Order: sequence, then C-alpha cells, then structure tokens
Amino acid sequence: MIIIPAIDIKGGRCVRLLQGRMDAETVFSDDPAAMARQWAEQGAEMIHVVDLDGAVEKTPRNLGAIRSILNSVQVPVQVGGGIRTAENIRAYLDLGVYRVIIGTEAIRNPDLVAEACKTFPDRIVVGIDARDGWAAIEGWTETTRVRAVDLARQFENSGVAAVNFTDIHRDGMQTGPNIEETRRMAEAVSIPVVASGGVSTLSDIHHLLPLESAGVVGVITGKALYTGTLDLKEAIAAARGNADSSEK
Repeated sequence: MIIIPAIDIKGGRCVRLLQGRMDAETVFSDDPAAMARQWAEQGAEMIHVVDLDGAVEKTPRNLGAIRSILNSVQVPVQVGGGIRTAENIRAYLDLGVYRVIIGTEAIRNPDLVAEACKTFPDRIVVGIDARDGWAAIEGWTETTRVRAVDLARQFENSGVAAVNFTDIHRDGMQTGPNIEETRRMAEAVSIPVVASGGVSTLSDIHHLLPLESAGVVGVITGKALYTGTLDLKEAIAAARGNADSSEK
C-alpha cells in the first residue's frame, strides 16, 4: 500500500475543504509546487492533485499551478477535477500527468471512460465519491441515486487503472477512514482501490493496512499531513513494513 499526499488547488493556492464545501476552506500554501516538492522529498511515491475550481466549473481551471507541480517533482502525479472530455484527458497526459481521474463523467458519460481506457491504457482512474453509500458528482454538490459500489462494478472490465474511493462525510474531518465501506468497495471489484477521506493519525493507516489483501493499494491523505497529526515518513514506513511482512 502506498501513501499518497493530496494537493487541492483553489484559486492557484493549496487548500483543504471540510466535506468538499467550497465555503469551508483552509489555505495551507500559496505555492502548490513547493508543497509537492516537500512531499516528494519526504518519500511520496505519487501525488494526488485536485483542481477544485475545475470540479465546480466543469473544466480545468488551475493548469498553471499543475504545470508548476509537474515541473517541480519527478514522482508520478495524478490529477482530477473538471475533466469532462477526451481533449481534457489528452491535454493533461501530454502535459506529463501520470494518471487522470474521471469523476462526474463516469456517471454522466461512462463511454468516455471506456474509450479513454482503450486509448490510454493504465492511465485512467475513476473517482467515486460517496455520501451515505450514494455516488456524488459535480464537485460533490449533487448526490445521485447510483450506489457507489454499483458504479464501480460498471467499469470492472473496462481497463480502469484504479478506483479512488472517498467517503465525503469523512473528508477533511480527520475522524478516521470508513473502513467497512472501503472494504465493501474493494471486495466488490477486482479493480485496485485507493482509499480517501478521514485519515488523521498513524493509527488510521494501521487500520487500513489489513484491507490490502482485499485490493486496497493506496491511501490518499491531505489535511492530516498539513496540520501535522500524521507524519508522511512514518506513514510510508508503516505501509512499507506491512508490504515487507506480507512478502515473508
């Protein structure tokens, strides 16, 4: 399991939101690229970037900041937020993004996901954000009547590289990840799952590690790193230790 630091960008700055609410932000840095360098220097194997403005405005809005991140680090970067077209996907991949995350369009236009997976093998991630088990879209402003698990199953044989699963009620709250819902998601599909939402301390990482056998390959964490309740180096060491022990 890998530990993936999150960089959420709003207005060109690195922020964190509470439960995805755009009116409940905390600014942690005016320089997202500097934050990316910090996480890379501490051993991050991947960085998760979300264009929050793009998610709301339905088109990429922070390309300059994302380009600066890509120019600042050598580790793979995955990007989501406002990616609605094949042109958006290609533009990000051409820019140097490792993987592109498709959220809203996974429900609105699942054919886009299927075609993108064919065109760009192992480069497409489906972002599934759940509120009480139901998939939420449009920057979490709309809750659908599609079960998050059922949405993941739709892409079982499409070639999706991973599913990023976020429990919205936990996101930014540092109340601990939703272990059972994450397990349900991982056990429902053969697609690798990356957990997100609620991680607060090293203890939360230890609680997630047993899900590796169910198919959880990574965990995204943001606010805990920025507030200092979780140390990235310690989290990475714990995850690697688990991997080492499972190989013995």
